[in-house]
Amino acid sequence: MELIERIYTPAERRCLSAHELATLLVLLQTPVDARAATEDVLALREAGLARLVDSKRGEAKFAITDEGNAVLRMLDAG
Repeated sequence: MELIERIYTPAERRCLSAHELATLLVLLQTPVDARAATEDVLALREAGLARLVDSKRGEAKFAITDEGNAVLRMLDAG
């Protein structure tokens, strides 16, 4: 998949909610269609843990970033 937007780097870090952590685990398995994005996906994008990418079929999807993978590795979940 090709990146179609700049990865946002937040100025300050915050704790993730349980829903955001669960969403991060979903994104680890498969990208989520941009049209089906929830507030949790958007919060992860703002935190720099998810990004908008263009799939091979030309559909925008949210996928986990390297930073998102690092968070899951720290939790021993990825």
